[in-house]
Amino acid sequence: MKTRIVILLACIIGCFSTACVPSFKLNGSALDYTVYKTIRVSEFPIRAALVYAPLQQIFENKLLDYVQRNTRLQTTDGASDLEIEGEITGYSLSPQAVTEDAYASKTRLTITVRVKYIDNRKDTNNVDQSFSAYRDFDATELLIDVQDQLCEEICNDLVDLIFNATLGNW
Repeated sequence: MKTRIVILLACIIGCFSTACVPSFKLNGSALDYTVYKTIRVSEFPIRAALVYAPLQQIFENKLLDYVQRNTRLQTTDGASDLEIEGEITGYSLSPQAVTEDAYASKTRLTITVRVKYIDNRKDTNNVDQSFSAYRDFDATELLIDVQDQLCEEICNDLVDLIFNATLGNW
């Protein structure tokens, strides 16, 4: 019994006395800041058939804010090490969850964004991809009443997807 306690204490002391402590960060970027110093985030014009004018500003602000909070890159309007540009290509509504009387009980708002990520230091890291996210809302609600909140939530999801596929290097 005493030997087990001694072994347990030795293990605990060994764990606390090590100089190397692993650290994991799952929401940050995977960038080498000795190579990458600047990023340019361009405008994302709306090219969708259905247009909600505030969407462009909401999305751009969320993307820029997320990059600034989760990296040490300096944003610039000129030449940069990294570039993110694109366009909002889809803003659509579709019926979901049809009831027995053939009416939709839910409506889905889907936003699609095409993103070009350009790594001016290493071309193999470039990304040209479309990302989509959606939210469902009760069909008894008017889009105009829930649109702002839905766009905020969808843009948060899109920014996470874009960051992980580009700067997060997942």
